[in-house]
Amino acid sequence: MQSDDAISIRFSDEFEEELYRFSKRFRNIRSDVQPITLQLQQGNIVGDRIAGIGEEYIVYKVRVRNSSIQKYKSAGYRLIY
Repeated sequence: MQSDDAISIRFSDEFEEELYRFSKRFRNIRSDVQPITLQLQQGNIVGDRIAGIGEEYIVYKVRVRNSSIQKYKSAGYRLIY
């Protein structure tokens, strides 16, 4: 059940296509990304801000662990939002 102040998240077509493409190779990618999207929907800011994009946009990047491989976050996914 979502609260009234939950944030709506919309994925770009390119993100959806890449997610589908990567899901063939990394079966757990959707479950790996889901906790980040839930945090964003709750209004939490996760990751590090990317500087130098411009004054109009505030852009963040966050690393997500790839549970399909036995390595650390650095070998995982990068989400840009």
